[in-house]
Amino acid sequence: MKALVVGGGGREHAIAAALARNPETQIFSVMAKQNPGISQLAKKILLAHETDTEKVVKFAEECGADYAFIGPEAPLECGVVDALEAAGIPSVGPSRAAARIETDKAFCRELMHKNRIPGCPEYRVFHNADEAAAFIGEHEGDLVVKPIGLTGGKGVRIMGEQVDRKGAIGYVRSLNGNAVIEERLLGEEFTLQAFVDGNCLVPMPLVQDHKRAFEGDSGPNTGGMGSYSMPDHRMPFVSPTDYKKALDIMGATVSAMAHEGHPYKGILYGQFMNTATGPKVIEYNARFGDPEAMNVLSLLTSDLGEIACGIATGRLSAATVSFDKKATVCKYLVPEGYPDNPVPGSPVTIGDHTGALLYFANIEERNGNFMSLTSRTLAFVGIGDTLEEAEQHAESAASSVRGKVRYRRDIGTKKLLESRITHMKELR
Repeated sequence: MKALVVGGGGREHAIAAALARNPETQIFSVMAKQNPGISQLAKKILLAHETDTEKVVKFAEECGADYAFIGPEAPLECGVVDALEAAGIPSVGPSRAAARIETDKAFCRELMHKNRIPGCPEYRVFHNADEAAAFIGEHEGDLVVKPIGLTGGKGVRIMGEQVDRKGAIGYVRSLNGNAVIEERLLGEEFTLQAFVDGNCLVPMPLVQDHKRAFEGDSGPNTGGMGSYSMPDHRMPFVSPTDYKKALDIMGATVSAMAHEGHPYKGILYGQFMNTATGPKVIEYNARFGDPEAMNVLSLLTSDLGEIACGIATGRLSAATVSFDKKATVCKYLVPEGYPDNPVPGSPVTIGDHTGALLYFANIEERNGNFMSLTSRTLAFVGIGDTLEEAEQHAESAASSVRGKVRYRRDIGTKKLLESRITHMKELR
């Protein structure tokens, strides 16, 4: 089988690595910048913007790709799946219309509201700056301001955490009023990702991401500094009832998309806040999370290519999906100054990372040497029978790297997990 992987980040390296575990799968790649890890796995690569739909389709046809696996959200918004499938190339990823579950936050909320899907926070959609500003000024409690379109996971502003009321008003004006304004949810976040073929939904292990730049969950939001999963594929602060509710919400969303005439296929990423009254949807993503893809794909024991074909052809089966019952800890290394003022161009030397999987992200190889760029550099995933063991593997690998990069040492630690458990108990 010939698989085209679209995208060149850490998430896409994880996808390519999982596909390549089947020696009969040939990897082809389209990416804007050359990812050293994907380049080692791919038979042929095309350096081009992933949103250049015409080039992606032409390359797929030239390679004779049996299917395409779309990594990032931007090409989904541009309709790359529509174009590939029009050319007869099945794809793992939603159509442009279905991808609005992520690319249009107003569409997502209105879909949930119209179809009476549980877990939808109270919200208002605005397209006028004065009206949005007046609403924020008159509202008594804290709110969350979300741009309607894509922001790379960095566009949300939370009152009481990142901005005050005046700052929220200023922010919504900077968006020209095009925003979804929601109640602020309190609780513990978790991510539930699933393979979806339009009807059938097969869940993956739960993961918790860490968006804040610095240890102790401080500093600005990032694309994600790291994440972890538990050996039982659940979270200790997510009860069986909570899990079932979250899975039911995902299933109801897939059913609503089909009912609306936009069947959803690909990877559905549900980011939930586990509140005092149960899980609520923070947002949906129309693809794997980054870094969460690295956690789950590192545990996948079945053939991702077989799963991909099941998704693309509408014949996905839970019987073909299995994950190792182990814990994972992912730690991302980022350039100094990230995310606000990243300093690129620093040599990066990778030491002994035995016991951890290495995934390259925004990094360049020059004459055999690795150089950091402006975004997240590389990630290590430790795997173990316990969270402690997985964290030790990830920490040992991350600490071996030399260069002007840093990472969060606290991700996956027992202390941080216990704080999550305590917080949930206090809420309930």
